Amino acid sequence: MAEKKRILSGMRPTGPLHLGNLHGALANWIDMQDKYDCFFFVADWHALTSNYEDTGNISDYVRQMTIDWLSAGLSPEKNTLFVQSHVKEHAELFLLLSMITPVPWLERNPTYKDQIVQLSNKDLSTFGFLGYPVLMASDIIIYKADGVPVGVDQIPHVEITREIVRRFNHLYGNVFPEPQAIMTKTSKVLGSDRRKMSKSYDNAIYMTDTPEEIMAKVMQYVTDPDRKRKNDPGNPDVCNVFDFHKLYSDQALVDEVNTQCRKAGIGCVDCKKKMGANLVKFLEPIREKRHYYEDHPELVADIIVTGSAKARAVARQTMEEVRAAIKI
Repeated sequence: MAEKKRILSGMRPTGPLHLGNLHGALANWIDMQDKYDCFFFVADWHALTSNYEDTGNISDYVRQMTIDWLSAGLSPEKNTLFVQSHVKEHAELFLLLSMITPVPWLERNPTYKDQIVQLSNKDLSTFGFLGYPVLMASDIIIYKADGVPVGVDQIPHVEITREIVRRFNHLYGNVFPEPQAIMTKTSKVLGSDRRKMSKSYDNAIYMTDTPEEIMAKVMQYVTDPDRKRKNDPGNPDVCNVFDFHKLYSDQALVDEVNTQCRKAGIGCVDCKKKMGANLVKFLEPIREKRHYYEDHPELVADIIVTGSAKARAVARQTMEEVRAAIKI
């Protein structure tokens, strides 16, 4: 039987996970866990690159994120689930890679340029923020991952990692494989204001929200902006709520809403109530599992400790090879 290829990915613990996180990354991870040797980590050091001034909640966010993963369906038996800062070898490899990574490679990173603009209220003129792709590269290659599941906007990160690998192997010998970007499918999940769902925009529905909170947020969602009155025909193709129906309602209801909206046979309020009810139903199993893990914190702690120990064993072996190659 062929050995499974290894993949690696992580998330920054900057707050509770929302539906965008669930459908943008977590659902893909869950689908991959039977197909690959999966390493998934809570990237707490990466959280410091833009939130270094406020670290008080990071440890709680680490625990909450782990619970979100487990509640959504990631299995600690099938995956290596760990916390980045629990594997100090990441930092050692980051240091060594930083010695060989040209600064222009980092300055041309499109995400770096975009974040400087988007987060203009923060002082991001730090080495850590400029160099986070090098830390990301160390996260990936220390486990000799074959692939990294990413969306289109994250491909430049993987390419920088590949460039660093090529430079390292050229200087010191072939230690690391070049990881491939594994393109993942993502569902369209916008926030209540039709912008990208984000904590920063205060437009998100969180996996931890109660049914009452979910329904209240759904009722605030922007629908067809050109539909002013209930008896005006609507256009589901530009309606955010209809996009949610495609995710959470059965096909019969999707077809019904599509038809009735176009001829003003259903109002936006009723449409939102139907979708909201299905969203609540969709999240109910996740909510029940979350309650279980919240009631068993020792189990969550043990999963983190066990997964981090497994990851550390792999990372230590890699670093022995790295030190031998560099001759230090």
